[in-house]
Formats: sequence, C-alpha cells, structure tokens
Amino acid sequence: MKYTVSIEIALPRERVARLLSDPEHLPKWLRGLVLHEPRNGVHGQVGTVSRVVLRTGRQEMECTETITRREPADPHGIPAEDVVHYEREIVTEGMWSAVRDRLTEAGPGRTLWVSENEYRFSGVMMRLVGFLMPGAFRKQSLQHMRDFRAFAEQGEDVRAARG
Repeated sequence: MKYTVSIEIALPRERVARLLSDPEHLPKWLRGLVLHEPRNGVHGQVGTVSRVVLRTGRQEMECTETITRREPADPHGIPAEDVVHYEREIVTEGMWSAVRDRLTEAGPGRTLWVSENEYRFSGVMMRLVGFLMPGAFRKQSLQHMRDFRAFAEQGEDVRAARG
C-alpha cells in the first residue's frame, strides 16, 4: 500500500526542519508516543536505530525505526533552493513501512511538507487490516502532520488534550 499526504505550515522551512529534528519535541506532537529511544547512534542521524512505543487506546505497539536518509544533516542555514529530505523505515511484527518526507519552501515564511508512505504487511491478520482499513493509515499520517503544525504554529501540545 502506498499513499502521499501533504500539509502547508506557516513557518520558514529551516524552523520546521529544526522542530521536526529535535527529539525533545516529539511527545508534544506525535500523538500516542510512549517512548522513542535510540538503541545505537544519535537521534535523527542516518543509520540510527531506535525503539519506538506508541499507544492507541489500550493497545501498545512497539517497533524499530531506522533513519535511512537525512539531507542536509544540519537543519541550520539551509539554502533556499535545497529540499530537506528525512527518510526512515519502521518495522514491527507483521508490518514494514518506509516514510519519505520532503520539506520545500511554499512561499515567504511557509513550508510544504510532503510525506510519501509505503506499507508491506505479512501474516494473515496484518494483511487483513491493510486490506480492510487502508484509509486509517492515511488518516493517522495526516493527524500526525496536523498535530505537528498546531504545535509548530501555536505551541499546542497533544498531551494537553488527553485530559
């Protein structure tokens, strides 16, 4: 299964890249994040493998994230003509996914975030979920992007909405 989602953010691209790459901010916009810890390497750097735990309702999912591309490596002083690339693979029982994010300038002080997502399922249950609920994956990706935009533009924290 493959899909692409995008969102425009009313901030300069360099600011968006810095916020996305800072691990301290992850819990503020990545809904359901319980844990994101590098097993080796440095958060966000190419080759780093991290343990990620997400919770949805009463269910927890543990996966392994590997950073496969980050260009430029430093989110400071990015030339206007450059595209920011951030790619990762995520593996959990019954599922493999690749996420390819691009940040481009959408105008003065505006950033376009385009996210290409690919999923492969193994096992009967996960294949059934992928077949019956493909829209749920797209919806979740868009929710994460909207949550990031609300955090970046207005300082909203998804944890505050939990009650």
